[in-house]
Amino acid sequence: MTLGARLSAIDEQIADAARAAGRDPGEITRIVVTKFHPASLVRELHALGVREVGENRQQELTAKRALLREGREPALDELRWHFIGQAQTNKAAAIRRDADVVHSVDRERLADALHRAADDPDVLDVLVQVNLTEDQGRGGTSAADAERLAEHVLGLDTLRLRGVMAVAPLDEEPAAAFARLRAVSDGVLRLAPDATWISAGMTGDFVEAIDAGATHLRIGSAITGPRPDRG
Repeated sequence: MTLGARLSAIDEQIADAARAAGRDPGEITRIVVTKFHPASLVRELHALGVREVGENRQQELTAKRALLREGREPALDELRWHFIGQAQTNKAAAIRRDADVVHSVDRERLADALHRAADDPDVLDVLVQVNLTEDQGRGGTSAADAERLAEHVLGLDTLRLRGVMAVAPLDEEPAAAFARLRAVSDGVLRLAPDATWISAGMTGDFVEAIDAGATHLRIGSAITGPRPDRG
């Protein structure tokens, strides 16, 4: 199956799931995650109409953006780059420079580092990442602490709180996990009525995420194909 065929198939599935949930497919943003794929694939995706792409690693995000900028193709400026991986505070300046949205703000120190890295008048869109498991080693703040972190972000004027993000646990039905994320989102919305984004759902669970109200889906290999061998 070609890249275009895979993209069309996923978009059709997203639209079907949205309609089944009584939602407008147009209110759902599909982010294509290009982890480990070359910058040339991003160019191909853009030619197919993709405008939202995601990266998990700062080094890869920076390298791809640099390669695409070297090509001096103004149309590629339409791309919106989402950083969706775990972020280290010492990489905050590079992430801020190369990402348009950061989905993985999971602690005050990271929010502060992204804030301090601002060197222009632009405001960075961010989401509070929520850990839906009991494993404290996983990325994300606890559901109980999400509103406190959201309040902290709201106090940083170079950051714009857009909503919440989470990854469904592997050992739980995704519908139950996403229902908890929706409850966290409702609490954040009471603090920030404009923070309407819910970033949830990947290849294996985006139907459940849509049913729970997800606004942004992070779809990788189902669209891009198998990741290249890095060995």
